[in-house]
Amino acid sequence: MSQTFRLDDLMQMARTEGRIVAEDAAKRMGVTVQTIRRDLLKLAEAGKLTRVHGGAVLASGTSNIGYADRRALNTAEKAAIAAACAAEIPDNAAIFMNIGTTTEAVAQALLGHRGILVVTNNINVANTLVANPDCEIVVAGGQLRRTDGGLVGTLANRIVDEFKFDLAIIGCSAMDADGDLLDFDMLEVGVSQTAIRRARKTFLVADHTKFTRSAPARIASLADIDTFFTDRPLDAALTARCKAWNTRVVIAG
Repeated sequence: MSQTFRLDDLMQMARTEGRIVAEDAAKRMGVTVQTIRRDLLKLAEAGKLTRVHGGAVLASGTSNIGYADRRALNTAEKAAIAAACAAEIPDNAAIFMNIGTTTEAVAQALLGHRGILVVTNNINVANTLVANPDCEIVVAGGQLRRTDGGLVGTLANRIVDEFKFDLAIIGCSAMDADGDLLDFDMLEVGVSQTAIRRARKTFLVADHTKFTRSAPARIASLADIDTFFTDRPLDAALTARCKAWNTRVVIAG
């Protein structure tokens, strides 16, 4: 396989799987680990990937990867996170759910819940919950992002601000070493921040790939989160901070 084809395949692997493990990629492509490392270095020098121990991840930037690609990432991990989160959501609760593929997974896990009210700026969440006849759905109107079915902007903010939620279920695009939750769209961030302010408790749902990414807009801190549902342990420093902040971390799976 020529380097050009390998580079294309490596980029596709990064988009669909979240990261590249050099040894795995070498086996799949029938080349040496050293060859893959050289390929990853070339992609990193071009600004397309960021090297990490054992491989590479998509480079941080100011725009997110495509929604369909995100939806295909880590589906088993997202399902486990969603199941753990849904298990702690009582019936007869008023809930907000923001934009994201992990919050979509939570919506799927809520199909058996009774008497819940869900306010969302995520059309995909609303469409999923239609299958639950015992769920009242309020869609926060706003500017439609055709790329992912998100509703953002001033109107969405106003609608969310009319409620007092038992729980806000929040996803994010990235999380940095300081425990800040990050996203790419300031309009989307504004809606999530409003929901956090209007909620008695906030649950964060995010898989481990968010630990190695970055984005420019800050939603909140893990200090503002009551429970963080994820699929892998945090590093020691962030674990200590969560304990100091009384942020409970639940490892699903």
